[in-house]
Amino acid sequence: MDSQCSSSVGNINSTPISARIESYEGEKKCISDVRRTFCLFVTFDLLFVTLLWIIELNVNGGIQEQLRKEVLEYDYHQSFFDIFLLAVFRFAALILAYAVCKLRHWWAIAITTTITTGFLIVKVVVSKLLSQGAFGYLLPILSFILAWIETWLLDFKVLPQEAGDEIRYLSVQNALDREPLLYPGPVSEGQFYSPPESMAAVSSPLWATKIFLTLLQYVSLLCFLHSF
Repeated sequence: MDSQCSSSVGNINSTPISARIESYEGEKKCISDVRRTFCLFVTFDLLFVTLLWIIELNVNGGIQEQLRKEVLEYDYHQSFFDIFLLAVFRFAALILAYAVCKLRHWWAIAITTTITTGFLIVKVVVSKLLSQGAFGYLLPILSFILAWIETWLLDFKVLPQEAGDEIRYLSVQNALDREPLLYPGPVSEGQFYSPPESMAAVSSPLWATKIFLTLLQYVSLLCFLHSF
């Protein structure tokens, strides 16, 4: 009778830990919430730059005519087409690295941010974009800001949180491996305590919203300054 009670108590004690490990292993097979938010922001980067470029084409005389000038008759000093291609390059490289290959290192985004920063600085210095109205300011500056926000998100949000989740998973797994060696004690309410969600996972929509509002403020400020 005592052995049956001990085995039943042991099963009760091990069930929550086993469930958490199985849940975490299931999450490891897919993409984490914070990495999904990062990939969503990378997609927003491409769509936002594309939208600004389309607006610039419409403002300067129609899409078809401006596409012919900026794409078919490409001029490095006056065309915005290369800034659009730079956004496509960032999107393809980062999605391939961090969504498809699921890298856990910063080298891929370091390459994209370095190329973006160097290209934009050279283009602003050499080209004549600043004489082409508000979009001559908006596209280079916003591309520069978006590239560095992506670097900040990966380096300070995605990689640290996933590393913390991995450490917690290993600690729970070690506890489960040692558990059969321990004599099961009486069941208490604390054994059924479920820890709250990670604050980083809960707050991820909040900082994404703050970043979006900050970008809108930058756009409004640049348009206001250009009006003078």
